[in-house]
Amino acid sequence: TTVGCCIMKPIVVLSMQVGTKGARKKKKKKEKEKKKEKSKRGRHSSRDCRVEKREMRVRDLGMGFDSDEIVLFKFCVGYCQRSRGNYDLALHTLLANGSLPKRTARKVSAHPCCRPTSYEPVSFMDATTTWRTIKSLSAADCECVG
Repeated sequence: TTVGCCIMKPIVVLSMQVGTKGARKKKKKKEKEKKKEKSKRGRHSSRDCRVEKREMRVRDLGMGFDSDEIVLFKFCVGYCQRSRGNYDLALHTLLANGSLPKRTARKVSAHPCCRPTSYEPVSFMDATTTWRTIKSLSAADCECVG
């Protein structure tokens, strides 16, 4: 049994070292990917799909709440030209060359739209000093959809 114990310890230590080295490699790979993503994001135009924020009075949101409180409202703005796929390109051509009836063409969106992909709740105090929360009111993330 002593021999088995001595043989096992070096194997365990060796496997732990390999695991640590593998974890370091994974960490370095993730760091490189993050840098790549940041550089990609840096090349995006200020017109690309993104979240913007504005301070708004609750009353101005049109949700029927009587409150002069100011909340941070987040919304999606921007264009999605980079996200156009084969469908969008073909549809654009058909619209441009008149292949689709004009009545139909007026109702068609030939490009993806910048829309929220997740939402956040917004909390505030109303005029009767009651705390209120409106679920899914503010955009958390935006992407080109469609």
